[in-house]
Amino acid sequence: MGSRSFLQITFVANPKYVAAAKSTQAAAVIVSEDFPAVSCALLRSKNPYLSFARAIDLFYQPPRYAPGIHATAVIAPSSKIGANAHIGAYVVIDEGVVIGDGAVLLPHVVIYRAAKIGNNFFAHAHAVVRESCVLGDNVVLQNGAIVGADGFGFARDDDHWEKITQSGPAVIESDVEVQANACIDRASVGETRIARGAKIDNLAQVGHGSVVGEHTLLCAQAGLAGSTVMGKNVIIAGQAGVAGHCHVGDGVVITAQSGTHGDIPAGTMVSGSPAFDHKQWLRAVNAFTKLPEIAKTVRALASKRTEDKK
Repeated sequence: MGSRSFLQITFVANPKYVAAAKSTQAAAVIVSEDFPAVSCALLRSKNPYLSFARAIDLFYQPPRYAPGIHATAVIAPSSKIGANAHIGAYVVIDEGVVIGDGAVLLPHVVIYRAAKIGNNFFAHAHAVVRESCVLGDNVVLQNGAIVGADGFGFARDDDHWEKITQSGPAVIESDVEVQANACIDRASVGETRIARGAKIDNLAQVGHGSVVGEHTLLCAQAGLAGSTVMGKNVIIAGQAGVAGHCHVGDGVVITAQSGTHGDIPAGTMVSGSPAFDHKQWLRAVNAFTKLPEIAKTVRALASKRTEDKK
């Protein structure tokens, strides 16, 4: 096994990895309170994954950005920026923008006119906030995130499509993170709203006029069509899609690559396309894998029945 490293710590949150913990070279393992004893040091926790996340903060220090404005930044005279802001190279801040204290805007971030942003805003390179959008405190935009681009609204006029003006802003409440190249569209009328504590993964799409509830997760490549209303603590797994004008209740889980087609009651888990109850879907998938065997049996029975009639 070799000597253990006193520079490494790991965690076990899934019971299927108990065996791996017995042979780890880490100096210590963060585990649940009822985890069985093994030869290495154990740090017991009610929530091992959360404890591990906090341990990372003890060992890793992210880059610090000193207050100041880069010479190449373009900031409109009518904009207002709070104390201790770091404004990076080639940042553009348009007329009438208000940004609170402690902001960090890294190179090539663009803030359109009349946007209102709270304290401790952190925008990575190439993030964009469009006109009149509103962001709360502690909002993080990862690289290429777009808040408030035009919603996909077009009306048919004989042989062509007429664009529908997208007049309503996107509103991002406090403690929201929008990850790389995700898009939150502005609304045709009213607003698109992302509630407090929601987290939106890379390449996710929130359609115009939608509402994402508090502490809801949209995983990578998930998509919400326009006017979707999602409750609190919902989890939309990767590549899942929600049809427009649907209501998704609190605590719903939509598994990966599912496609919904109507309202989903609170507290349910759905799978498949079209999506339905997850447990029923598992039974259906299990039956699907047996179809060739079932078909073979049916053919044999049909052949026997034909022979019996002769």
